[in-house]
Amino acid sequence: MTAARPLPGPAAPLGLRHDLRTVRVVLQRDLFRFLHDVGRSVSMLLQSLMWLFVIGVGFGSLVPRGDDGLPLTAVMFPGVVVMAVIGTAVSSAATVVTDREAGFLRGMLVAPARRSALALGKVLSGATLATIQACLVLAVSGLAGVPYAPMLLLVLLALTFLVALTASALGILIALVVKGSEGFMGMAQLVISPLVLLSGALFPIGNLPPWLAAITLVNPVTYVVDPMRQAVFAHLDTSAATEALYNPGVVWFGWRIPWVAEVGLVAAACALLIWLVVTRFNRSE
Repeated sequence: MTAARPLPGPAAPLGLRHDLRTVRVVLQRDLFRFLHDVGRSVSMLLQSLMWLFVIGVGFGSLVPRGDDGLPLTAVMFPGVVVMAVIGTAVSSAATVVTDREAGFLRGMLVAPARRSALALGKVLSGATLATIQACLVLAVSGLAGVPYAPMLLLVLLALTFLVALTASALGILIALVVKGSEGFMGMAQLVISPLVLLSGALFPIGNLPPWLAAITLVNPVTYVVDPMRQAVFAHLDTSAATEALYNPGVVWFGWRIPWVAEVGLVAAACALLIWLVVTRFNRSE
């Protein structure tokens, strides 16, 4: 007579190492998908180059240069980088919709992994892809009139990753709320376009009408474009008049906000969005 087989014990708790492995697997999967979709990366790069060297140069011909000869492309460069980051991060979030339609998302949710780790992996993968895309734009900064200063590029890269995390979390939150690919793209454009256009990405905000200036002050993207533009102007030899016109900063009731405070506001918005994504993932069925 055979002995009774012992009952299996309780499953081992999921620890930090398991969560990190989950994040790594999600990140690797999205990176492999990105490598097999080179066309999207090329199209985003061409779109950024068009904004810089077609629209920027075209509008620059209408704006008289000062004595320092600053090109408009140098003023627009931080905003174009932010546009490339947000566009890539939000389009990467569309994989949540396609995974849900294909049934793959349900398989992820029932896997022996914490849903918070899955959510963080999706946010980090979107931010990583957007940062890679931004590096391609940063590589042409010299052509736009922005110097290849190592410290400047490091600052821009750090700010780029912060806005990439924020945009990735926002895109995934939209993807979790909206059902269907068509609905996601429509909602994403409805949310992203005003955030970019009303952030001073393509024009300085110092001389805007009061009603439009008030909108830019409540736009979180404004507070990442401005520090990037301040970092660029810190490495340019410009006159006081040019600085006042193209780099006025963000002003609250006569007080110009320091760039450290602006970065802190963006970091707080990023943390809030990531928390909302994790919460929504935990409620997904």
